[in-house]
Amino acid sequence: MKVLLIGATGTIGKAVAERLSGQHQIIAAGFRDGDVQVDLGSPESIKALFEQVGKVDAVISTAGLAAFGPLAHQSDDDYQLALNNKLMGQVNLVRLGSGYLNDGGSITLTSGILSRQPMPGSASVSMVNGALESFVKAAALELNGVRVNAVAPAFVKETMAMMGMDTSSGISAADTAKAYEAAVSGEMSGETLDAPNFL
Repeated sequence: MKVLLIGATGTIGKAVAERLSGQHQIIAAGFRDGDVQVDLGSPESIKALFEQVGKVDAVISTAGLAAFGPLAHQSDDDYQLALNNKLMGQVNLVRLGSGYLNDGGSITLTSGILSRQPMPGSASVSMVNGALESFVKAAALELNGVRVNAVAPAFVKETMAMMGMDTSSGISAADTAKAYEAAVSGEMSGETLDAPNFL
């Protein structure tokens, strides 16, 4: 399959690319690097991406910006970042990209476990994760011949280590990639795949 992987140079993206590259052709998309570039916060950039790449069998997004911070201190700009990038950026991958999917193709977005297991400082992130999961359920009802799902990663060990956190409760990026593989190779649509279920 021809797979467009957005966020391919990130921690999870690299692991997904490594897991899938043996069986599929990966087109790596990043903000500044990769085979092609895209700004998830710009619908025009997303349109240009699909026009450049053309028809694909699968789109995977492991990208999306959102800011952690105490509820009392988060600004309008913090919320707009989460809404414009992680939420609408990935929604627009479906809206603008579904026409570039071959029949039977799939789009896999990234939400996150914080939608259902929030923590202090995660209000804007939890908000967009939950919205993405609801969007996927609804969009699946209207996409004929294209499947759409979300993967909800738990905390990734590599990211936790980078932040100086205890990594014992995390899941490695390589293990997280198994959920993305299941979304691409499976037959489900409208589902949120929790990464811990695919260990």
